[in-house]
Amino acid sequence: MKYINAKFLLPDALVKELQHYIQGGYLYIPTDQTQQKCWGEKSGYRQELQQRNCRIRAARRQGASLEHLAEQYCLSIHAIRKIIYQK
Repeated sequence: MKYINAKFLLPDALVKELQHYIQGGYLYIPTDQTQQKCWGEKSGYRQELQQRNCRIRAARRQGASLEHLAEQYCLSIHAIRKIIYQK
């Protein structure tokens, strides 16, 4: 998490109001639940994993062994099984 100096972000009146409650400390402001994104949604990694998993399932349907897939994708056989059998 990157810290931002409140003086550079907030109006002076709000900074002074906050100083009544906390000075020189750290204040965590949680994300609004209606605007919160799912894991990997912002970076695109979730979609990348879904595409990888589709390729793994397709290769398995074409006869690739679990051992080969595990080695190819640097995953354990257990992880490959989870990907293949998930719905």
